[in-house]
Amino acid sequence: MKSFSSLLGTRKQNKVARLAASVLATLAIAAPTSLAIAGKIHSANATPVKTTIASVQLNQTKPNISQLQISRTQYQAAGINPVVLVPIVLVGGLVIFVPLFFGGLVVIGEREVGIVVRKFTLSGRGLPAGSLIALNGEAGLQADTLAPGWHWGYWPWQYSVKKESVIVVPQGEIALIVAADGASNPPERILGKIVSCDNFQDARKFLTQGGEKGRQMGFLTAGTYRINTALFKVIMAANASAHGMTPEQLRVYSLASDKVGIVTTLDGLPISAGELAGAIIGGHDNFQNGQKFIDGGGRRGLQEQTLLSGSWNLNPWFVQVEQVPMTEIPIGYVGVVISFVGKAHQDVSGAAFTHGNLVNQGHKGVWVEPLYPGKHPINSRIMKIELVPTTNIVLNWSGRTERHSYDAKLASLTVRSRDGFAFDLEVAQIIHVGALDAPKVISRVGAMQNLVDHVLEPTIGNYFRNSAQDYTVLDFLTARSERQSEAAEYIKTALRAYDVQAIDTLIGDILPPASLMQTQTDRKIAEEERKTYEVQQMAQTQRQQLVRETALADIQQEMVKSEQSVQIADLKAQAQIKQANGEAEGTKLRAIAEAEGIRATGNAKAETYQAGVEALGSQGYTAMQLMQIIGDRNVRLIPDVLVSGNGSNNGLVDGLLSLILWNQTGKGELTPTPLHPQPVVNKGQPTSENGLPPIVVNFPVDKSHQ
Repeated sequence: MKSFSSLLGTRKQNKVARLAASVLATLAIAAPTSLAIAGKIHSANATPVKTTIASVQLNQTKPNISQLQISRTQYQAAGINPVVLVPIVLVGGLVIFVPLFFGGLVVIGEREVGIVVRKFTLSGRGLPAGSLIALNGEAGLQADTLAPGWHWGYWPWQYSVKKESVIVVPQGEIALIVAADGASNPPERILGKIVSCDNFQDARKFLTQGGEKGRQMGFLTAGTYRINTALFKVIMAANASAHGMTPEQLRVYSLASDKVGIVTTLDGLPISAGELAGAIIGGHDNFQNGQKFIDGGGRRGLQEQTLLSGSWNLNPWFVQVEQVPMTEIPIGYVGVVISFVGKAHQDVSGAAFTHGNLVNQGHKGVWVEPLYPGKHPINSRIMKIELVPTTNIVLNWSGRTERHSYDAKLASLTVRSRDGFAFDLEVAQIIHVGALDAPKVISRVGAMQNLVDHVLEPTIGNYFRNSAQDYTVLDFLTARSERQSEAAEYIKTALRAYDVQAIDTLIGDILPPASLMQTQTDRKIAEEERKTYEVQQMAQTQRQQLVRETALADIQQEMVKSEQSVQIADLKAQAQIKQANGEAEGTKLRAIAEAEGIRATGNAKAETYQAGVEALGSQGYTAMQLMQIIGDRNVRLIPDVLVSGNGSNNGLVDGLLSLILWNQTGKGELTPTPLHPQPVVNKGQPTSENGLPPIVVNFPVDKSHQ
């Protein structure tokens, strides 16, 4: 140490110490690389080993030379002689390589697994025939692997250790396994059964507990695994194409929410004769545990069970899934399920229904309960859904076709009447199938189109052909509503036997022969013309009536006035009659009263006269009364105009002239003349004291004096 110190000098001791520490650290870091080289040397056979060593030495030499050149430059810059470092490197190499070579040290990293190959055994015992992996220390690939850490006793001349990275299965993927060793598969199986071997991380358990060679039923899900790659080949999405697969096959299977997965298994027992799909097996967690499916008696091929929406870890060597849309039952329909698989057939339709069989859900046949509107996860490979409308269905025997197209093949009916005419008849039939009656209808006829073709078309067609022979064409034309009612009643009864409700039967256009229609048209035109003439005649009559009524309306006012005048005159006449009757009655009463008065007056006067006569005598009393009357009445005894009769011819004329002059001069009142022997009484003549008019006495004229 002293010579070494004196050689280097005191000033450079610290630098040398630091350099030595650096070299030791470099050797410690390089140790895993050396171990890797040794591992590669141990893992190869004779010829490839030499090539690998040469390549490794070549690859390792280049970086070492460059590193030495860099280090030499650094050492020269620091004033250190590189020759001094050679002993240190040699000592470090001995410390590292002697345990590796003589102690059989193998170091496995934390994310590595060591695959051991035993080159020979002292006993010379080899592997059994047909085996690839050694379980009992035989020469060859060993079942046990090396975990992370330091392992002694694996001398390079006897063992070779190959370091493999751990298997990492990413999230959302699976990894398939192919075993290179194990028991042979049974003839009925194509995938190796699942054994308890810690997800293929324990190769010894796999081989000792009956693991089978080839493709495995089990698979790896997301995670990290230490797999003996000498026994198990791991296929992931990253290397799928190298093994004839696609990356999509090795991803977690996703099923959409509105889809249903139809499953076909590739392993298991054959499907029984006469069956279409394998029966439902429980406990295999939706085909994710294939071994439980096999142990439960699962059959290979199409499966009755389906997958619903979600993500599933499925082995593509075991399961194939086809996504199909869910079965949608629209509003206004029901779905009658016809199942081709299921339990043994057991009819539940009852003795009264003799035209078909109905079964409960899960049995083979027509299910008694239909599917109602909505989406249903139905396996369409083993079941058939027949849609049956529950709303009213209109079927047209004409050129018109409804949206449901059930009547696309129906045409107008050609019938023959009683009078021998053939004519076309258009008919519309409205039917209804109840939801609970739909399975019966399908069980009887198979489909709604069969109901139309095999039941409705012959039933309705034959009815109208038969009934038309009982009527003439004109009966159908003139009494169509009656023929329609008869048809509706008959068809309703006939369809009820098929569990179909006939809502109504309607007769459309009736197309009789053209010649008959021409005759009827001419007759109708003539009849209409006659009616037109009658209407026109009636119109003229009404017009005359209108004129008459108008004239009457014009004179109605006068007629009313005349009638009122007549009534007024009648009333006046009646009033006058009543008034005359009243006056007559009054006059009569007055006359009676006057008569009584006169009678009383006369009696009084008679008594007076009697007394006067007795007192004066009859002549004396009479003369006295005459004088009194002459005095009371102002009677002139001498006339104002005197006409004498002396024989002159103008005496009468002179008298008349004198009288006229007298009247014009107003000389008093007129006096009786020879022409008027009676005295004239003025209107203003005074009455007697008792209010009665004076008594006029007419004296007789003595003609002898004239």
